[in-house]
Amino acid sequence: MSMLRPSLFTRARETLTGMALFAPIAVTLCLPYRWRVPAAGWLTTRVIAPLAGYDKRVRDNLAYVMPELPAAEVRRLMRRVPDNAGRNMIELFSAGEFAARTRHAPVEGPGLPAIRQARDAGRPVIFVTGHFGSFNAARVAMIEQGFEMGVFYRPMANAWFNRRYTAAMGALSQPMFQQGRRGTMQMVKHLRKGGVLAILTDLNAHDGVPLDFFGKPALSPLATAELALKFDAPLVPVWGIREDNGLDFRILVEEPIPHSDPVTMTQAVNDRLEAQVRQRMDQWFWVHRRWKDGTGPAADRGRRYLAEMRRDG
Repeated sequence: MSMLRPSLFTRARETLTGMALFAPIAVTLCLPYRWRVPAAGWLTTRVIAPLAGYDKRVRDNLAYVMPELPAAEVRRLMRRVPDNAGRNMIELFSAGEFAARTRHAPVEGPGLPAIRQARDAGRPVIFVTGHFGSFNAARVAMIEQGFEMGVFYRPMANAWFNRRYTAAMGALSQPMFQQGRRGTMQMVKHLRKGGVLAILTDLNAHDGVPLDFFGKPALSPLATAELALKFDAPLVPVWGIREDNGLDFRILVEEPIPHSDPVTMTQAVNDRLEAQVRQRMDQWFWVHRRWKDGTGPAADRGRRYLAEMRRDG
């Protein structure tokens, strides 16, 4: 019985933490959509970010990779980055209204002919994106274009909140593949059938290799490029760019990353994302610990792996 008590205590604490995380979402969901989204941004900026230290993390990340940035711009981004994050979260939990507003967002870019050709030929397509603008806006708009997009995702740490988070994601589109062995196997089957997949690749990847991002080493996953090579799938960067009104989006589909080798392709993905972020600094989630393991033991393992790859040709 004594062994059971810690588990019950842990579950209770996790539930309370999850409820606390969800409370601001529940409150703002009571508002009409056009007020709900900016309200969630304001609440995240003024209340959640200072309490969680997100604003300071934005400042620290900027100081690490862009120390020359003027102080006024840093202060602006400390406000605007949490605002975009809050908008993203409430949009996800407003699936019906968000999809109705975003479904017909303008879709443009030089990559459109390539993905339409692949779709018509029954070939798989891998969309690669990041926590920039709104990935979910791109997802909804591309579904409207005829791409039934599967999503490979990393679950939230809090199980109580994650159940609601995955349900909200699933309301926008299916199938969904959770990071892990089972999810990977399901994803591979999906691609073998000519399926379409979207993967976010801008998180610190413990099993990645140190590649350049904003001039600093960041552990970057090679798996997305490896999948594109294995299944002869176009690897296409796609971005959901938030418009100035804060509610609408335009979708940019870039040219596919040329097939070469996983390292070169993954570096190209990093470069494409960096170029977008530099144009719209407030739309990337600077809160992430993107460069956390860019140096140290994890990076050393990644460098050894890179060396082995190059040696093996």
